[in-house]
Amino acid sequence: MGAAAAADADGPDWRRRTGDGEGTDVSDAKLTVEVTGPVATVVIHNPARRNAMTVAMWRQLPELLDRLEPDPDVRALVLTGAGDAFCAGADLGDLAELLDAGDTSIAVAAEERLARFAKPTVAAIRGACVGGGTQLAVACDLRIAADGARFGVPPARLGLVYPAPTTRRLAQLVGPSAAKHLLFTAELIDVERALRIGLVDEVLPSDRLAARVDELTATIAQRSPLTIAAAKEIVDDRAGPARIAWWHRRVSATGEAREGVAAYAERRTPHFAWQPSAGD
Repeated sequence: MGAAAAADADGPDWRRRTGDGEGTDVSDAKLTVEVTGPVATVVIHNPARRNAMTVAMWRQLPELLDRLEPDPDVRALVLTGAGDAFCAGADLGDLAELLDAGDTSIAVAAEERLARFAKPTVAAIRGACVGGGTQLAVACDLRIAADGARFGVPPARLGLVYPAPTTRRLAQLVGPSAAKHLLFTAELIDVERALRIGLVDEVLPSDRLAARVDELTATIAQRSPLTIAAAKEIVDDRAGPARIAWWHRRVSATGEAREGVAAYAERRTPHFAWQPSAGD
C-alpha cells in the first residue's frame, strides 16, 4: 500500500515523502497520509486503543479528504489501520459528545464525506473492524480483508442507537437480514462470514494483503476517472435522470471514450486525462 513514509496530515508537509521513520510516530492518536504514485493511503493511528477514532480524528478526516479529492495526481484512496488492527470503533472517552449529536455527529459527517469522495476508496482491513471501524469500512467503495479480521456492530451491547445513515448503508451492502443480525446480536463475526454476506469483497492471507491492495489500486488508477465517478454516483443512487444525462454528455465533451477506443485499437495503455472539478 505504498512505501512512502507517513506525514502528519495536520502539518504543512502532509503530502511530503519523507525518509524511513520520519513523520510516523504512532504514539499519538491521529490520521496520517501516504501518497505513492496515484494512490493516497490514509492510516488510522491510535495503537494504544486498537486504532479507535477520537473526536479529533473524526474531525480531521473530512478536512483531509477535502484536500486529497481535487489533487489530480491522486486517482484512488486506501483507508487502513496502523499495525494489526483496522479500527476498534469510536474512542469511548468521546462517546458522550457523539451520542448527544445523534445523526448530526462528527462521526456521521466523516462517514458521509468518505462515502461522497469522488474517487475510488478501498478499505484494507486487518484485525479488529468494529463499530466506528465498520462504519468507515462500509463507507468505502471496496473492502479487502486479511485472514483473521473480525467485524462487529456493538450498539445493542451498549444500549445505543446506531446512526440512521450508517444503518441504511450497512443494510444496502449486506441486505436487511444480515444487517439485523449484526445489529441485534452485537456479535463479532469472522472474515469468512463477512465475505459470505458481502461485507468484504476479498480475503487474503495477511502477508499478501498489501500487495493485493497495491495491485487493485494500480489497476483502478489506469481506468477512466469519468467512468468511475459516474458509476459511483449511479450505484450509490445519487444521480437522477438529469445528472445521468449530464454524465453521458461528458463522454463526448471530454474525449475520454475516443481515447479509450484509440488506445484499445493501438494496443496501448489509455491516457485518461479527465478529473472531477468543483463544478462537476
